[in-house]
Amino acid sequence: MKRFFCICLLLLTLVPCAPAIAASAAGKEASDTSEINVSDVIFSHIGDSYEWHMWTWKGHPVAIYLPVILYSKTSGWHVFSSKHIAEGETYEGFRIQSDELKYSNKLVEVAPDGSVTRPLDLSITKNVLSLMISSLLILVIVLLTARWYRTHDSEKKAPEGLAAFMEPVIMMIHEMARENIGEEDYKKYSPYLITVFLFIITNNFLGIIPIFPGGANLTGNIACTLVLALFTFFIVNLFGNKEYYREIFLPDVPGFLKPIMPVIEVFSALMKPVSLTVRLFANMLAGHIQILSVMCLIFIMAKYGGLLLGGMTIVSVAFGLFLDVLELLISFIQAFVFTMLSSIYIGLAHQKE
Repeated sequence: MKRFFCICLLLLTLVPCAPAIAASAAGKEASDTSEINVSDVIFSHIGDSYEWHMWTWKGHPVAIYLPVILYSKTSGWHVFSSKHIAEGETYEGFRIQSDELKYSNKLVEVAPDGSVTRPLDLSITKNVLSLMISSLLILVIVLLTARWYRTHDSEKKAPEGLAAFMEPVIMMIHEMARENIGEEDYKKYSPYLITVFLFIITNNFLGIIPIFPGGANLTGNIACTLVLALFTFFIVNLFGNKEYYREIFLPDVPGFLKPIMPVIEVFSALMKPVSLTVRLFANMLAGHIQILSVMCLIFIMAKYGGLLLGGMTIVSVAFGLFLDVLELLISFIQAFVFTMLSSIYIGLAHQKE
């Protein structure tokens, strides 16, 4: 555990490096005005991309160029490295559309007449690669924990190492499921709730780490949080019992409310995944924006002289570290809240008469 916390503290000290590197790159692009475009720095960091930018070395970007996989109605399948289109070039009739045009920052197919269309895009983007890495990491953690229990089950001793770290986490979610879903049904849904919690908290923590394989904003992407919320939505509504649907469509209310209550209940059921989606997405996105904004103050103050720059650098780095530690807490809270609300919604779908 001491080694684990030392590594976490070391990574936290590197947090200012990522926005600083991004800011310096943006500052080079805006060298003619000697001002940094803060919005470009922030949105380039929190957005998805076809490459994984690491840093800039001697004016040249160091990045992992990811595979581009496209299907065009006119020319069929295309597979190539994103390096061919990293600087805005057109390759095999495809390019990344510039910010000010339609399909901003998306791959488009350029026709001979200059018109653009969107092909079927199955590319491995930064967020997709982050999803693969986090899923593999969770799989390894779970399998190693299960292996320890398999090999030490007969010894009846307290867990050690990774198993000792994972047991309280798993038991916490297990007890949450028992309380919110009920003694009879909670075992069926505990694996899902544990998986959701581990997935969210792993990606939240990876998003805070500024160096590869961290730095991706997966849980700050509304598409990811929407899919997680839809999983809960379908589990609730596909496996809900008769009492759950009776309360929606035939509620025990006065007669003049019977035509109105089903509409309200259906709307409420539809709003549950929306609340899960927006809560996780907005909180994680806001955390990244806050940290990047504070770090960009260093470069904004650069034109006001060395004294102000030095003072603001100390303040920005200190406040950035504080926000990053706060982001660790928020990462856990958001994973916990998403899991808890999912268990409550599932429990409401298994009401007893």
